[in-house]
Amino acid sequence: MKFKAALAQIDCKVGDLQNNLRHHLSAIEKAREQGAQLIVFPELSLTGYTLRDLAWDLAIDPFEDKRLDSLREASKEISIVLGFVESASNHGIYNSALFLEDGVIRHIHRKIYPPTYGMFEEGRYFSGGDQVAAFDSKLGRFGILICEDMWHISLPYLLAYDGAEVILSLTASPSRMSPGGQEMANAQVNHEHHKTYARLLSSYVLFCNRVGYEDGVNFWGGSCIVTPGGSMAASARFFKEDMILAEIESLEIQRARRFSRHFLDEDVAITHRALARIRASKSLKTSEESSS
Repeated sequence: MKFKAALAQIDCKVGDLQNNLRHHLSAIEKAREQGAQLIVFPELSLTGYTLRDLAWDLAIDPFEDKRLDSLREASKEISIVLGFVESASNHGIYNSALFLEDGVIRHIHRKIYPPTYGMFEEGRYFSGGDQVAAFDSKLGRFGILICEDMWHISLPYLLAYDGAEVILSLTASPSRMSPGGQEMANAQVNHEHHKTYARLLSSYVLFCNRVGYEDGVNFWGGSCIVTPGGSMAASARFFKEDMILAEIESLEIQRARRFSRHFLDEDVAITHRALARIRASKSLKTSEESSS
């Protein structure tokens, strides 16, 4: 596995799918011109983030919607990962990520943990996904998570041990300043967060955040590509649209896993047994509380 990846740190116009689609196609062409074989966009890149009730109107079936035809065609030249609102057969809607390649859908990830704390109200509109799985592409084996999903330790762990060597993190992270207002608290925390996952899982982590303003909310950017050793291969500017590129090489994963064997030595069966015991214990406790 060796390819060049591009992260498209873009601004999105909330509710304007056609304008956002044109923006995607422009970024895709720019990435192709620079030799990229994969381009990744932020969370809900086709629609904008602060959708509220608009989410229902913007939900699409990615297998049927003709508005995605231009992206399908573009994916014959470069693999594409983007965020959108998915209309599901159960009539729910999901904050989802789409992986397009060679004109077809390779994978869809539905955000498992739509947040409902602080300023976030996704859970009022979006259903939560219930599956996490790695998948194969012509470029290698990938896993996709969306924003809040990355804050749940089990999900990157499961993807890595399902064979994902590259974890894609699509994000719409609003700006938060640290106490005193001198530093971007989000940037420091998120970058350390992604570097830690990369080191512990000996995998690449590609973090694509957005920029711009929506409904008084500012998004800070700072997208980055982290190597399996935990170093930054590329990082984007704060608050401005940007595109960063880096080579992704399986040799780097091999080096990381042979230099420090924690990933190779992990006994997943121990984790499985412990989780089964914990789940059984909690079920028993719940049953006892219900009967008392």
